[in-house]
Amino acid sequence: MRLSLSQKNSVRTEDARASGNWRKEMLTSPLARVATLCFALLSLTIGSGPSHPPSNAIGAGEGLVVHEWGTFTSVAARDGRNLIWRPLSVESDLPSFVYSADKGRSWRGRRYPIKSDRPVKVRMETPLIYFYSKEQATVRVKVGFPDGEITEWYPQAQPLGWRGIDWGELRVMPGAHVGLKHDFRENHYYPARETDAALLKVHNGKWAEYEKFLFYRGVGNFALPLSVRLEGDKVALANWQEEKVRKVVLFENSGGSIGYQILNISGTEVVVDRPVLGHNLTDLRQEMRMMLIADGLYEKEADAMLNTWRDSWFEEGLRVFYLMPRKTTDAILPIVIEPEPAALVRVLVGRTEIITPEMEESVANQISNLSEHSATRKAGLKEMKKYGRFLESILMEILRHTTDLRLKVEVERVLEEIN
Repeated sequence: MRLSLSQKNSVRTEDARASGNWRKEMLTSPLARVATLCFALLSLTIGSGPSHPPSNAIGAGEGLVVHEWGTFTSVAARDGRNLIWRPLSVESDLPSFVYSADKGRSWRGRRYPIKSDRPVKVRMETPLIYFYSKEQATVRVKVGFPDGEITEWYPQAQPLGWRGIDWGELRVMPGAHVGLKHDFRENHYYPARETDAALLKVHNGKWAEYEKFLFYRGVGNFALPLSVRLEGDKVALANWQEEKVRKVVLFENSGGSIGYQILNISGTEVVVDRPVLGHNLTDLRQEMRMMLIADGLYEKEADAMLNTWRDSWFEEGLRVFYLMPRKTTDAILPIVIEPEPAALVRVLVGRTEIITPEMEESVANQISNLSEHSATRKAGLKEMKKYGRFLESILMEILRHTTDLRLKVEVERVLEEIN
């Protein structure tokens, strides 16, 4: 929402009003009263001291610097087909104050049909946009998404359906300090705040909302630049777009034992062995951290990204990670920032999950051994759910490959149960 001139000249008044509205909101339940006491200790204080970009900032001292990171997640069959999947088969994993296209405002404890019920090719996970500046600035920010739909965001913005999202006018406030919203539950949303980025102030039509970044998520149907398929015990990685993927991490977690390879793809295709298991996850995190920094992120931003996905990125399964070519990122998510920043860094990571024959065999065996006894069956289904949101894709691939009619019937039954 565009701020009027009087609003722009009443920062402290608006801050006090925002604080009052937030306290009123926090008093709506007995449990929240305890949270309110914690929040009061933070006491809203807008500071005036300078907050400089990190010393390695691109264009430091020349104006506004903007950095973004995020992930595109897709699923591939063993033969390289891009699978259609439902990227959210459980409840939302975000704090309750984050906005949703399903509800139009914050949610609690319900299913979300846009994400739960719509099969798509790609889940766009948690792009975050950070702003760095020596001086306060007013900017307008809009992100297009021509082949997808924005499903969640914060602070408040105008979702444009299949055309993206528009935050309108917002204030970049280096040196400001505000007690940020928190639902007082552990969540992977919060590590993203641990950077040197400036505080942002956005009006939602009623009061101001504050955050260290612009957050958004979505789903879509578009092709990512790297195709992945299995050739026996090998993995084939192929570039098919004009701008090539260069840096790839091939990762596998099998029963808690991990392996990985860091690959530099110099041509159109490379075929490599699956990783040897027995590596150290700490070493891999450090390798990926250096990759992210080399691609333009600040150190704290790289740490924030890895901490955000510390569990999901390294869960059970075989997958590849790669740095998206900048031209591809700009085509998928065209961004407009006015005035134009002195520097804009966009580090999007592609993640492709590979459904392996071993996964299919493991799940098929568990399905064959499912008991009709409710407690035993519940335990068996729980064991299969270690594959999380990718379980449905595994089940669909079992249906595609098996000739066992009894197994097909059981797989279809399990699909109904988990859905």
